Amino acid sequence: MRTAFTRWGRLLLASLVLLAACSSPDHNTTTPTQDPKTGEVYTKRRVVITDSLIRGRILDRHDSVLVDTRLVFLLKLPRRPPLDTLALGQLLGWDSTTVRRRIAEALPYPGARPQTRVQLLLTAKEAQRVRRDSAEWPSLLLSQRHQRTYTTHAGAAVLGYLGSEAQAFYRQAQRYRRGRFYRLRNGGVEAYYNGLLKGRHGYLHPLLDAKGQQHGTWAKDTTFQQGQDLHLTIDVKLQAYAEKLMGNRKGYLVALDPCTGEILAYVSGPVYDPATITAPDQAGVRAELLEHENMPLLNRPAMLANPPGSVFKLVNAAVALQLGAITPATAFPCDQSLVSCVHHHKPATNLTLGLKYSCNPYFYQVMQNLINAVPDSLVADTVAARHVNLAEWRRYVRSFGLDSVLGVDLPREAPGFLPTPEYYDKARRTRNWNYRSIYSLSIGQGEINLTGLQMANMAAIIANRGWYYAPHLVRAVGKGGPLPRFTEKHHTLIDSVHFAALVPGMVAVMQKGGTADASSLADVGITVAGKTGTVQNDEGDDHAAFVGFAPADKPKIAVAVYFENGGFGATAAAPCAVMVMEKHLRGYIAPKRKRWEKRIQSRARHGY
Repeated sequence: MRTAFTRWGRLLLASLVLLAACSSPDHNTTTPTQDPKTGEVYTKRRVVITDSLIRGRILDRHDSVLVDTRLVFLLKLPRRPPLDTLALGQLLGWDSTTVRRRIAEALPYPGARPQTRVQLLLTAKEAQRVRRDSAEWPSLLLSQRHQRTYTTHAGAAVLGYLGSEAQAFYRQAQRYRRGRFYRLRNGGVEAYYNGLLKGRHGYLHPLLDAKGQQHGTWAKDTTFQQGQDLHLTIDVKLQAYAEKLMGNRKGYLVALDPCTGEILAYVSGPVYDPATITAPDQAGVRAELLEHENMPLLNRPAMLANPPGSVFKLVNAAVALQLGAITPATAFPCDQSLVSCVHHHKPATNLTLGLKYSCNPYFYQVMQNLINAVPDSLVADTVAARHVNLAEWRRYVRSFGLDSVLGVDLPREAPGFLPTPEYYDKARRTRNWNYRSIYSLSIGQGEINLTGLQMANMAAIIANRGWYYAPHLVRAVGKGGPLPRFTEKHHTLIDSVHFAALVPGMVAVMQKGGTADASSLADVGITVAGKTGTVQNDEGDDHAAFVGFAPADKPKIAVAVYFENGGFGATAAAPCAVMVMEKHLRGYIAPKRKRWEKRIQSRARHGY
């Protein structure tokens, strides 16, 4: 028994050693094999090309470096006995207030034990001071390592973080109810393009005889490849500006080039510094983010879907035009017995005016014409007709890229939601539901949920009169282009003429009497096409929404803005959107709007 156990134990040990050797990327490995024809024994070798891998950089669309791998210096200091912050400040060249703030930011959580060791991130100059003058501080420990370093304070939701450097954050997140550990693994382009950024080792696979002579290869050789740079579509200056407009508010702002699908700015609010997640001295700041009731670590434009509100009237109008339920000249009364209308306006005698005034009863009746239409084949079964019509409506709406992921190059994109006839059968507990029970679809409320990316892409589709490229964040990998799927043009099921019919109404929204006339850029010669939305919210203040593009005749930028609990789309979302448009198209904000800009940024800092 003991002999058998020893024999099996040796075999198991040998197998484990061989498995470890063959799977290790850092060592050359050998495996004997016999040629079945000649009987000669050869050795399979796996030789690792051990050149040092350098992770690729991340740059913006103008080649400004945003993320790089650099040498960082860490100073570990004890918290007991109590530190002389004045003396430590003199050592580092900081004042005592800075010392206390930096230590507080580095604590892993409020009320951390006094013996908790704290790490401070130093500059090269500060590290040199410590080396020179730290003889009287034997408890200090200075170390250095290579780490991903951010050169910008903007773009946290885009850039993300390297998972191997975020382990402290992952452990910390598990301590908090709002941490939602599994939902926070959304490490931006760092995670999505990790394989291309990190590069790969090269491997040779020679087949050798007993004399060491090579007899071909036993597997395909792989070439060594350094990590490739990512050239983003983001304009970091526009991104930083948009983040100032968002600030501590809860919501998103997405701006893209409708001609290419390239995302120019991608903001998830509340905003935070991208270095916070992996910086060794930012544990205290991470704790605040994890505890924040507005969940700033949630990547809102891609991961969160909300009711779009009145901006969805654009989609319903396009589908109704395509299916012949209305024409551009169709008039409907503002009958508030059907649904309330908060805008006091003249009669909407055509589609342009219906959009300009965002008349809820008008679009109630647009959708009613769609759903209640009875084809000759179903004249005896109006229930079946409604099911068929809703399914047909949904088929056309889905061609906008809704109810499915668009395929953006970020982890964990949400698909949004569009209800099906079967959904209503189950929700209403009968197939006999009528239009009145689903009319909220007509004004973009109820069961419809869209992501920020889908909202911005919706504006781009109208700007392009019916087609789009999938929104994306990387325009070039190394010396190549974007991923092939981002060069594929997608078409909706709606004719371009019907999209053209929407544009006059969107332009009228920004003109006198329109719901966003205060946000016009006509004074600087830019015609904006837009649509406001105010989304009813039973659990708090309404949400504010806006989508649009500019210039209206030759669009170069499409924008979607959404503020949760932000109030009216016209007063909260539209001003931010047009300022991003103006900043992108002109490079600066006109003096006329400087006071307005300052007020918005002040409100953003205070989170309302």
